[in-house]
Amino acid sequence: MEKNTSSNEYIVIKAQEDGVSVIGLTRGSDTRFHHSEKLDEGEVMIAQFTEHTSAIKIRGHAKISTAYGEVESEKKS
Repeated sequence: MEKNTSSNEYIVIKAQEDGVSVIGLTRGSDTRFHHSEKLDEGEVMIAQFTEHTSAIKIRGHAKISTAYGEVESEKKS
């Protein structure tokens, strides 16, 4: 049986403009990009923190909902 080192929390990301980037970052001593997606306006992505994903970077205008509340990222400059 695998050891579960993650919190298994989900976040919901809704793009408010075309070209919103969602980038997964790895766990461990060297943080690295391991996955990326581009969302267009109105698209929704549900992401999960896992044993491999310790952080999620969002670039562009999006609404992000978590168990702790909602936040809105700013438009790309």
